[in-house]
Amino acid sequence: MQGPDLLFCYGTLQFDAVLEALLGRIPERTPVSAPGYRAAALAARVYPGLVRASDRSAAGVLLTDLSSEEWEILDEFEDLHYELQEVALSTGKQGWTYVWRGGDVQEADWDAEGFQAEHLVEHTARCARIGPRLAAGLPKGE
Repeated sequence: MQGPDLLFCYGTLQFDAVLEALLGRIPERTPVSAPGYRAAALAARVYPGLVRASDRSAAGVLLTDLSSEEWEILDEFEDLHYELQEVALSTGKQGWTYVWRGGDVQEADWDAEGFQAEHLVEHTARCARIGPRLAAGLPKGE
């Protein structure tokens, strides 16, 4: 599979430790935002969902050098709760991102600092367990 060129990450994939655990490296990144969206807190989840919000702009990073194999890993990691869609970015370019399909969306925005303080270590350990499975083409097997 040939992946799209640019991936906008607004949640846990912004963190070096998570990328390293899943992909075995930290791809090239550029700070960017997605106008018309927000990273929403989700009920009973430590990660966010990107949802439309006409008066907002979701902050994140743009990954610019993903291989086809890395795209496949991220597609499996994000699973069926997300849909890969192209969005307009604050740079004027288009990029791809994983948009939340709906359900469990909270009114509050996701708190990246709170995630980092409270959940990053455990989430990274989870990613380190499933990353090699995904790289081998196996299901997450959580």
